[in-house]
Amino acid sequence: MDETQYKAFYNRVGAENGWDFSRVKCVSEGVKWDFYNEVAKRCGKSDLLLDIGTGGGEQLLSLSDAASLLVGIDNADGMVRTAQANAVAAGKANVRMLRMDADRIEFPDGFFDVVSCRHAPFCAAEAARVLKPGGVFLTQQVSEGDKSNLGEAFGRRQTAAKDGTLRDRYVNELTKAGFREIHTLEYDAAEYYETAEDLVFLLKHTPIVPNFGRVDGDFAALHGFIAKYRTSRGIRTNAKRFMITARK
Repeated sequence: MDETQYKAFYNRVGAENGWDFSRVKCVSEGVKWDFYNEVAKRCGKSDLLLDIGTGGGEQLLSLSDAASLLVGIDNADGMVRTAQANAVAAGKANVRMLRMDADRIEFPDGFFDVVSCRHAPFCAAEAARVLKPGGVFLTQQVSEGDKSNLGEAFGRRQTAAKDGTLRDRYVNELTKAGFREIHTLEYDAAEYYETAEDLVFLLKHTPIVPNFGRVDGDFAALHGFIAKYRTSRGIRTNAKRFMITARK
């Protein structure tokens, strides 16, 4: 999936669903942190928080009491429309959802106390620019080893890069941007999807298997995958994540 295809996919999903997977019934074992809890721990009540690639804003809205002002940005029109609708429905006066590119953030230098980014691209130099001195940046990203058995079953995946490639690239970019106290954490958790419908919802609304359902043999591959990986706990795959924290 190239950049143009990914952007089109992301925009379509944003308009249809936002980044809301609350309806999916899934149990995880081995998760070492909750990213937005980690963000909240770094926030003070008077702080300003920027969330890059906020998607439908569902997670940011859950943090509305953690900071004075929370701004979510996304570059997909579909996602931003959903995020703005979610903000209105939630009635959170201190949360703003804006259409903005991560590599050209339209805020002054040193404006935010905390910048977060979950499962979205970011520009380390821009994150550094809009952070106050001493401010904290946190990102959680999907590792290349995520959903490895699904990639094997379908014969294609979002990326063919070696595991750790994205983590190492981001650490290097953050270092070049002047961040210090850069720390990384990783986990590889087992995931159990309760039903085939839960798994299909995931595949339709994420780029784990590019163009899922549009390639000949996909549903045969799906049935084979379910038969092979169904357990008493659900249909098993894995969630591999890494988190980076850094201080300006």
